[in-house]
Amino acid sequence: MSESLKPETTKVSPWTWMRQNLFNSWYNSIITLICCWFLYQVGRGFIHWAIALADWQVVRSNFSLFFVGRYPQTLYWRMGVILGLVGATGGLSLWIAKWRPRRSKWIPFAWILLFPVILWLIGGGWGLQPVRTDLWNGLLLTLLTATVSIVLSFPMGVLLALGRQSSLPIVRWGSVVYIEIIRGFPLIGILFMAQVMLPLFLPANVDLDRVVRAIAGLTIFSAAYMAENVRGGLQSVPRGQVEAAKALGLSSPLIVVLIILPQALRAVIPAIVGQFIGLFKDTSLLSIVGLVELTGMARSIVAQPEFIGRYAEVYIFVALIYWLFCYGMSWASRRLEKKLGIETSTDNR
Repeated sequence: MSESLKPETTKVSPWTWMRQNLFNSWYNSIITLICCWFLYQVGRGFIHWAIALADWQVVRSNFSLFFVGRYPQTLYWRMGVILGLVGATGGLSLWIAKWRPRRSKWIPFAWILLFPVILWLIGGGWGLQPVRTDLWNGLLLTLLTATVSIVLSFPMGVLLALGRQSSLPIVRWGSVVYIEIIRGFPLIGILFMAQVMLPLFLPANVDLDRVVRAIAGLTIFSAAYMAENVRGGLQSVPRGQVEAAKALGLSSPLIVVLIILPQALRAVIPAIVGQFIGLFKDTSLLSIVGLVELTGMARSIVAQPEFIGRYAEVYIFVALIYWLFCYGMSWASRRLEKKLGIETSTDNR
């Protein structure tokens, strides 16, 4: 687009913006002043509590427990290596996306190759000292279960969404039955079934790890909701594009992979990321089925005799960790929407 065709953007000063949005009428001015007063009172009280009354020693003394739980201290170097690999891969991905956009298609493969390396460093084996999964606690377990569940539930949800629109009755109704049944159960019930009932359907000589069973429960639950999000995107693709592709001689699989899915997924990126954020927060329920993830570790810390009653400090710190990761996913989603040109502007009315 030439410079003459680009829409003109006018810069608005902060005072002008405030007059247009916060003080444009007498009742909006009153509401704005009341909200400012309320935020001032709440903020002042919280800052006073955080500085003068709160005892943050409970966080400082248990810092490692929050992040890696009972993982052996002599093997903390593995966590450092993992952080270095993730940071290097993330930085390289951003650099390629900005300066080598044509090579961006290789970024997902780099992360896929990195994942088994991370699992190897955490669990050991193949030359490294093995570490039992019951020692994978805190944020380490939260991130692991959330990441694996997200990676597995996304393709499963896409297949279920495609199956629900299939012309084959057995595929369509099978997908419908799965989605509606799973969405009718609470997540905690599915987690309990995964921990207790799933081993009953396996051979006697097969013993699934508790972490694997938890990931299975999260994946089964999330895939049903992911399928509905993707189905909404599939319905937004104009029917005429499918008919045009058939007229060009494309087969049904190519039409789905090359035409329908890219547009459908592009349209529902906010909903998909919202599902990922919800799944990340849902890992807090794993503490109810006996896994000591971040929330479970917080409950263990507040039970320490020297820190009994310090609930506020512990759970505010845990909430901050959850917020940082959820905001990070939201920020990445907005960057992706901006890159794909699907962001909405409040100025376009």
